[in-house]
Amino acid sequence: MPELVSQTAQRIKEEMAKVLVGQEAVLDQVLVGLLAQGHLLLEGVPGTAKTLLAKSLAHILGTGFARIQFTPDLMPSDVLGTSVFEPGSGSFRLRKGPVFTEILLADEINRTPPKTQAALLEAMEERQVTIDGQRHPLPPIFLVLATQNPVEYEGTYPLPEAQLDRFFLKVLIGYPSEAEEQQVVLRHHAGFDPHDLERAGLLRLEDAGVIHRCREEVQQITVEPGIARYVVQVVRASRESAGCVLGASPRASVALLLAAKALAAIRGKSYVTPDDVKAIAAPVLRHRLILKPEAEIEGFSADRLVEDLLAQVAVPR
Repeated sequence: MPELVSQTAQRIKEEMAKVLVGQEAVLDQVLVGLLAQGHLLLEGVPGTAKTLLAKSLAHILGTGFARIQFTPDLMPSDVLGTSVFEPGSGSFRLRKGPVFTEILLADEINRTPPKTQAALLEAMEERQVTIDGQRHPLPPIFLVLATQNPVEYEGTYPLPEAQLDRFFLKVLIGYPSEAEEQQVVLRHHAGFDPHDLERAGLLRLEDAGVIHRCREEVQQITVEPGIARYVVQVVRASRESAGCVLGASPRASVALLLAAKALAAIRGKSYVTPDDVKAIAAPVLRHRLILKPEAEIEGFSADRLVEDLLAQVAVPR
């Protein structure tokens, strides 16, 4: 049994609940990304605690944290860093950019041009950065949490498909319920300061290496051949869907399997079931599907398409 994963996940969620209200499903998806070493695209309207989520996670894990506010004039060197000449020594020294951290918040990533967006591609895929021909490895825990606003498109640059495909999950963050929003208001009334997580009572994990061991435990989760076949059939069905211009890639098949393994471990199971695949299929696939214009006009969404795919593909017995 993956006891370490389930215990650690529960501990992190309990700490996150001290500052976030009603985000159980979101937290599960964030933990899936963390344990499966996959980057996350967080989509939600302003004011729904996306930045607080990233800062709180870094605080609890005891890792480095950096935030980049993406703007139209941001350059790749502002993200990666640059070599600086030092007259005293007569040599160049690397001045590292904010990408050299463990939890990186790429805030409003779609507000910067593709050239700067692309600066993250190598970091996200290879977990390294190349500057002036020199490769620089990134920390073992390197997680990008990128945010974007789903309703304001003026002055934005849509993420290219190559970069979207490198996001492990797309996590949707909606408005809280009335009762949850009242809790948020009352917490602030009582003195909660989102900029001071120490005062909020947010505790750090005592063991710095626990995430690495949790990732190893996730790797040991059992996947029966029928489950692996089910994952592939669901993804392949998206390529044959009448409502799709572009279906999900083989990278999506790998991501869906790894995400299901991480979710099963969080749930305290040593094996993946079809329910684990179904539960995480939408976050894995929603940003990898391009719908036909006529389907979008009819109100069809990527999540609705994923539901239809899951209903069409036979569940293994």
